[in-house]
Amino acid sequence: MEQYNISKGNSFYAIGLSYKKADAEIRGHFSLDTQAKLAILQQAKQEGIESLIITSTCNRTEIYGFAQHPFQLIKLLCENTKGTIEEFQKVAFVYKNSEAISHMFRVGSGLDSQILGDFEIIGQLKNAAMTSKKHKLLNHFLERLTNHVIQASKRIKTETEISSGATSVSFASVQYILNEVEKVSEKNILLFGTGKIGRNTCENLVKHTKNEHITLINRTKSTAEEVAGKFNLIVKDYANLQEEINTSDILIVATGAQLPTVDKHIIQSKKPLLILDLSIPKNVDENVSELNHVTLVHLDHLSQITDETLENRKLHIPLAEKIIEDVKAEFNAWLETRKFAPTIKALKHKLNDFKVAELDTQRKKISNFNEEQAEIISNNIIQKITNHFAHHLKDDTMSTNESLELIKKVFQLETTKHV
Repeated sequence: MEQYNISKGNSFYAIGLSYKKADAEIRGHFSLDTQAKLAILQQAKQEGIESLIITSTCNRTEIYGFAQHPFQLIKLLCENTKGTIEEFQKVAFVYKNSEAISHMFRVGSGLDSQILGDFEIIGQLKNAAMTSKKHKLLNHFLERLTNHVIQASKRIKTETEISSGATSVSFASVQYILNEVEKVSEKNILLFGTGKIGRNTCENLVKHTKNEHITLINRTKSTAEEVAGKFNLIVKDYANLQEEINTSDILIVATGAQLPTVDKHIIQSKKPLLILDLSIPKNVDENVSELNHVTLVHLDHLSQITDETLENRKLHIPLAEKIIEDVKAEFNAWLETRKFAPTIKALKHKLNDFKVAELDTQRKKISNFNEEQAEIISNNIIQKITNHFAHHLKDDTMSTNESLELIKKVFQLETTKHV
């Protein structure tokens, strides 16, 4: 993939880190909330970055964008998180051009998810692209690529069973509770945090535990009330968090706080307490493990749970990969046409110059010169000529680069090499 095929002197990179090499603590160092993402976009603009999108979930933080060197993107990430360059180098990945494109397809299609077939990331990519576009940081290439990734994701969802069965981080947490806790329907369950993972977990709790003792707490009470209303659950104020924890048998934490909210000092009861921390960064301090009656489980452990559902999903990987290759081929075909688009545009301008000069000559020679007819005929001829050259350049049997050079030489064209 040649540089001028994509952008002015830049390459397309995917940089970041994921659950594959970075544990939850390190991922927490690089997690980005909404404000941090906006700060990166603003800084990118100031530093002349032409296009990028940012994703940050509990499993990964990634930047897809254009740069002369990947360090430009790595620097943006590290300067807007707690993570350091040294930490990044130990666990990160950097993909360039075609490898970066392939990576984005696998991520968006659920093949790179911590739990195979978990498609939540595609919504993140879609929203990230919309945010970048709003800030004028989404060029034709990245917008087109995102749309093709969304297309592949939709096809994989509908044409394969790779997301069949209820398996996600939120379901894995409920599955863990069902496996580890006896008489779960009689236990007091407290869900702290009602964002996307919290809502999904709540739905799975109601559906699978048959428990009527589920309490919700969220910093913004109205958000918790909205979720509770769907399932007829109890909502308590954030100020009552410690009191509610001490009456609970199971605590599920799914907040977006940057620092731990739960630690051993707010746990005063002596009865057994199971804590599931689904937050990135971690929102439960490790010191709770010092209490003998407390069991702490983090989402990295939950994500390792494999069952028959996940094994069945693996059978559909080859078909999913074939769909990705099909859609990626469509994208690459479009990308290939961008190689000769500047030449066709320059050719059209050159022919238009010929037309203007010739019409001016004929206008002086012919007394009853028909301006309107001459304009229509000459424009049609120019369109036919440029279409002919475009079809020739699309012909797989020809060398596009050699043809481009010949056309430029014959017509003495100057082109701008960018998408």
